[in-house]
Amino acid sequence: MNLLGSLRSVAARFIHRSAVADDVAEELAAHIGLRADDLERGGLPRAEAERRARVEFGGRERYREASFAEMGGSALDTVLTDVRYSLRVLHTSPGFTVAAVVTLAMAIGANAIVFGIVDALVLRPLNVPHAENLYGTTYGDGSGFQSYPNYVDLRARNHSFEDLAAFNFAFAGLDTGNAPAISTGFAVTGNYFDVLRIEPFLGRFFHADDEHGAGSAPYVVLAWGFWHTRFHDDTNVVGRTVLINRHPFTILGVAPRGFVGTVLFASPDFFMPIVNQEQIGGTPLTERGSGQLFETFGHLKPGVTPAQASDDVNAIGAALQKAYPKLVNHRQITVNHAGLTAFTGAAHAFVGGLAMLAGLILLAACANLGGLFAAHAADRSREVALRLALGSTRQRILRQLITEALVISAAGGALGLACSVALLRKLATWQPFAGAPIHIPVSLDGRLYLVAVILAVVSGCLFGIVPVRQVLRANPYEIVKAGSAGRAGYRLAIRDVLLVVQIALCAVLVTSSMVAVRGLIRSLHSNYGFEPRNTMLLGTDFSVLGYKQQDVLPEQRRLMDAMRNLPGVKQVGAVNLYPPLAYGAASRTNVFRDETRELTQSNIAVTPFRYEVTPGYFAAAGTSLLAGRDFTRHDEKGAPAVAVANAEFARSMFGSVDGALGRFFRLQDGTRVQVVGISENGKYLSVTEDHQPAVFLSSLQRPAISSFIIVRSARDPQQIAPLIRQTIRRIEPGLPPDVEPWNTLLGVALFPARMATLALGVLGGLGAVLSIIGIFGMASYSVSKRLKELGIRVALGARRSTILRTALGRAVTLLGIGSGAGLVLGLVASRVLSFIVYQATPRDPLVLAGVVLAMALLGLVATWIPAQRALAVEPLVLLRED
Repeated sequence: MNLLGSLRSVAARFIHRSAVADDVAEELAAHIGLRADDLERGGLPRAEAERRARVEFGGRERYREASFAEMGGSALDTVLTDVRYSLRVLHTSPGFTVAAVVTLAMAIGANAIVFGIVDALVLRPLNVPHAENLYGTTYGDGSGFQSYPNYVDLRARNHSFEDLAAFNFAFAGLDTGNAPAISTGFAVTGNYFDVLRIEPFLGRFFHADDEHGAGSAPYVVLAWGFWHTRFHDDTNVVGRTVLINRHPFTILGVAPRGFVGTVLFASPDFFMPIVNQEQIGGTPLTERGSGQLFETFGHLKPGVTPAQASDDVNAIGAALQKAYPKLVNHRQITVNHAGLTAFTGAAHAFVGGLAMLAGLILLAACANLGGLFAAHAADRSREVALRLALGSTRQRILRQLITEALVISAAGGALGLACSVALLRKLATWQPFAGAPIHIPVSLDGRLYLVAVILAVVSGCLFGIVPVRQVLRANPYEIVKAGSAGRAGYRLAIRDVLLVVQIALCAVLVTSSMVAVRGLIRSLHSNYGFEPRNTMLLGTDFSVLGYKQQDVLPEQRRLMDAMRNLPGVKQVGAVNLYPPLAYGAASRTNVFRDETRELTQSNIAVTPFRYEVTPGYFAAAGTSLLAGRDFTRHDEKGAPAVAVANAEFARSMFGSVDGALGRFFRLQDGTRVQVVGISENGKYLSVTEDHQPAVFLSSLQRPAISSFIIVRSARDPQQIAPLIRQTIRRIEPGLPPDVEPWNTLLGVALFPARMATLALGVLGGLGAVLSIIGIFGMASYSVSKRLKELGIRVALGARRSTILRTALGRAVTLLGIGSGAGLVLGLVASRVLSFIVYQATPRDPLVLAGVVLAMALLGLVATWIPAQRALAVEPLVLLRED
């Protein structure tokens, strides 16, 4: 009962005014009443006696607060009183309140969203036990795969990791009983789940003792999401058999909910033992010179630092290169937190830039609100003076102003948080590419809400302290005598500085967004070395049909001939694995000079991108041949090995394009290859890369089990796609109809640039809105304070241009100063965008003109209403009001 009574008492204090406050008021009234009684007995009338008693008593508010504290008044009562008063004050100024809340909501919402992305990609570890100690190894340049034999040696020889697991991506046709569909999985080592220390949701995992050589573990573990959507939460799925590329695999279990693999942005459908990856067209694990693994990872031993682990694995890599000079090309290996290991640098740069710009949004918002709040406080200067004259302390008034700021920040923070949560939920389920397991792993938890609360409190304090100095220096006598305009010069000077800072920050955001947009437009219309428009890509994996490598060429030829006969088709060709820039994937090879006899890593001349293509590929891809010839059907197995090299390869290998035709080079296996053609340079892995060497070999001499057939047509690609699918079903009914426009696959390579541009565009838009609010507030305040002056000028016959210059000249001047400073800062800051957005450059006359025009338009929009108000001044009405 005592506990219940205490809770009721606390609740009552939240809702009702404290009894202590009532006692204090009664006691003060009693003192004044007693003195009034004495004066009345002395002969004064009752009204005059009460008036003199109140004057003699002095600052009643000061005594009330002091007595309230001495008699045990609750601080909670004081806070609630301040909050109630703040709500009444804000209710009387709806325009200011709405502008302040919306401004803060945009800033806090933007920062909450950015924090959600930073948390997902940088701060949050993988959703596995002890993830803080889980580290992955990759090459320092983020490129290249590791071979399985190298992984085995690394796992056995290292002294830094408790155990090492590894994985690779697996794209295969998965048939659950209906029709095969392309699914994405992870081919993982047997100790994968043991290293991660996770338990299955259903059934069991496979382990290292389930592996007994190549093809010995036909098992599969389903991801929880795939099991939920494809098998509809069927708990009897364990033990069933599914077909992966027509090979039977037994379902052992289902991974736990929330576990989506060991790459933060990828969510696989299934996990299979890597010893069975040959069955889905993978490279044999015995080849030390091939890259069968995307990444290795494990927990560091106690006391081992990432730097020590990096030194350890690099020493092993150097020893492997010495032991296998023809097969191992050791490069610097880095050790980073697992989850985003291969993309750590790019991801950190992106989210770091995003966080910086979001911080600028918050600072601009605080500067904007600081100016608005200073004007709001200035309009209440007479009220402040009266309260000071009645005995209220300056600390009490400042506390009230801070409380008002915190009430605004709480409302803005709540609104911004609600919007950010809704957007982050959409982002968590967003699939940017059909068929690609890419997602943003955002998570909504207490940290996001805590960050929003901290941002709201900090923001409220930042703009709430702006009027502090004017309150501390306020002279009640001068303010009451002069009206509400006392000490306006200082207040306006503060607002001027804040407005210039806000406009400069917003101009930085507008400049950055325009630089990014301009760079993206350039990248979409730049020369890739191929023409993706009007081109469809047909992904074919003949291992799905059970074909061996030697059986691929006849089937591939049948499909290509059928595609050529489709109406509107102009050219057809094929390339092994992925075409240039598709999914941002590419493969390199080691090339040696013809005279080299020791084909060791130290004698490598060039490491170009390597593609195997069919005759007709260059015409289908829209790649120009600068010299020589294309492949023909005579360049088949048994014929002399030939190649088409790009111009950069010719310059790097032979010194010039003209001198490369007819020359020879050697591959890693010793094959002597003659250059019979020179193609134009292109983009192969990233749109931001400089010219890179590339070499194209005849796929007739080296057939690939999987490839992409390129179909170029004179018609809209979407119109010809149904015809391609019908042809596939007619010729190879068991082949999954993986048909996409080249531009769609190219979108993966352009994804970082597009996301950066979208993010910067949104932030630039927020900056523009903040600029409008800030300039509008400044202009409106200036007009409202000078209405009488403007009325007198109109009465004296001043021109409209003079009225506008008088009313808005200050705001326009501040707009020009802030825009100029922001443009310079934006051009400097935009240099970092060139690392994310291809061809983004601040030295662009269109960008400069665009920023100037944008800021001018923002100023015009913001000053339109105040200008109309200034021009509509009626002198007679204003003078009559005096």
